[in-house]
Amino acid sequence: MIGTCHCGATGWSLDGDPGSITACNCTLCRRYGALWAYDYEGERITLRGEPAAYRRAGKADPALEILFCPACAGVVSWRGLRLEPDGRRRMAVNVRLAAPEEVADLSIDHFDGLDTFDDLPADGRCVRDLWF
Repeated sequence: MIGTCHCGATGWSLDGDPGSITACNCTLCRRYGALWAYDYEGERITLRGEPAAYRRAGKADPALEILFCPACAGVVSWRGLRLEPDGRRRMAVNVRLAAPEEVADLSIDHFDGLDTFDDLPADGRCVRDLWF
């Protein structure tokens, strides 16, 4: 699966089954409208182009950075700033940059990134239900 920003200067590829997609309600994700598919940097996810990075201002030790196209500002992915215990770096790609027919039937997991940092109960929706 591949995704590209609006202008085509940046994008990503994700090899294999992306699994379920996450919709998060944190202050960033809800503003960006992003839906995330996860893996690790240098493994199944490959970035294309030279995305710019945004780290939340005012946080002494931010956990992640948002990567976006410097030309059209399309949100491409996020990348963890701390390594996992096994030395890998967690990241996610914004599946809203993929072709709708490729992701429409992927199930959605909801995550409360605003308040509790808990997974929320499944409601049976898929990307199509949030997108179309």
